[in-house]
Amino acid sequence: METIIGLKELRENTETYISEVKKGKSFLVVRKSRPVFKVSPPDDEEAWEVAADFTKLKRGGIGVKELLRRL
Repeated sequence: METIIGLKELRENTETYISEVKKGKSFLVVRKSRPVFKVSPPDDEEAWEVAADFTKLKRGGIGVKELLRRL
């Protein structure tokens, strides 16, 4: 069962909710007492694939301006 939380609560405690989602919990986020979206863990983490790894160009990645210059 998913827990209902307010948008403001999510903004103020994002790291806490990220941690809970990693544990498998889901949250229904409401604004002005109306549901706006759901936060839940991905169905299958293996479905994600790396499209581009810019950390191979520079430790920590590169900025968009540098990327565009390299293209």
